[in-house]
Formats: sequence, structure tokens, C-alpha cells
Amino acid sequence: MNQGLPFVNPGAIVAAQPGSDALERAPNSPGPHRSGEGTLVSYLDLARVMERASRRFYGVLRAELTMLGVDDIGPAQAMVLLSIGEAELSVGELLDRGHYMGSNVSYHLKQLAQGDYIDRIASQRDKRSVRIRLSEKGKKLCAGLREAGKSYERGLSQAEQERRNLATAFQTLLQLELVWSNAVRYGI
Repeated sequence: MNQGLPFVNPGAIVAAQPGSDALERAPNSPGPHRSGEGTLVSYLDLARVMERASRRFYGVLRAELTMLGVDDIGPAQAMVLLSIGEAELSVGELLDRGHYMGSNVSYHLKQLAQGDYIDRIASQRDKRSVRIRLSEKGKKLCAGLREAGKSYERGLSQAEQERRNLATAFQTLLQLELVWSNAVRYGI
């Protein structure tokens, strides 16, 4: 299920061409290092950067929530709202969509329901099962977060090359997700 994404070598990723201003490090030290092909980045290096970027993004999201006057939920709950979007989902579908842990999503959904950000609809066939969708308050918050995000998008993608770089980064991260998911499911 490659979906037209480029193959990513599980050993390393070439991040820059020779002669670029990329960081130089010895091959055994943490972080990128030079080889004859360019700067090699290990999966561990990439995972560390992704984790730091995620924390930074949560900080930005927390600031955006504060500017929108929202103090009853945090960035994790806001991400659940954004994952739901315009859909009506079961909890299982939300777990698949957002890659949350079951206990975490249950806690987040409880917080969101208490804050009136989501509506829970009991299934007609199985009263134990519920469907989840955004309430009007949740839709309004998501619209505000998306609008705030546009300024960051404009800052990140002012030129055509920057937009292509973002698309490449997105495709690479999707490929990594697939590689790592398969490694967990099926072993390497």
C-alpha cells in the first residue's frame, strides 16, 4: 500500500547534498553526519526531531487556544477535535484515525463532552456503542484553529520550492509511519 510515495531506506535518509550547509557530525555521534552521498540522518535522529517538533506544536496550539479564550481543554483534546472534523465516528474509528491509545481517547472524549465540544449519539442497534461528532461549539473552535493555522502555513510556504519541500516532508513522514507501523505489526 505504497500510495505512490517514494521508498525510504530504513537505515538512513539522505537529507542534504554534498557541499550544503548541513550539520557535520562524526558517524557514531548522535545527529546527522556526513557521508560521500550527503548528510545521513538516522531514524532515531528523525524521531527525536519529530518528538521535539510535536512538543513545540503543542505549545503553539496551547497559545492559540489561550488567544481564542479556551481554557477548559488542552492541545491534546484540540487535536482530537481536529481529527473528528466534519465526520461522525465511532470511538474505534477515531482510534484508527488519530492513533490514540484507548484510555487516552476515552479521557479526551470525556473532557470534550463535559465542555460541550462534542455530541455523543447512541447507536440505534447497540445502545452500548456511541457515535461522536463535533457540536457547534466544537466546530467553531476547529474553525478558529484552522484560521490561526493559515498564518503559520503562509509563513512556511511562501515560495514554490518551500511548498514542494513541505509536500516532500509530508510524504516522507507518511512513508515513515507506514514503515514503522509495519515493523510493529510484522517485525522488521
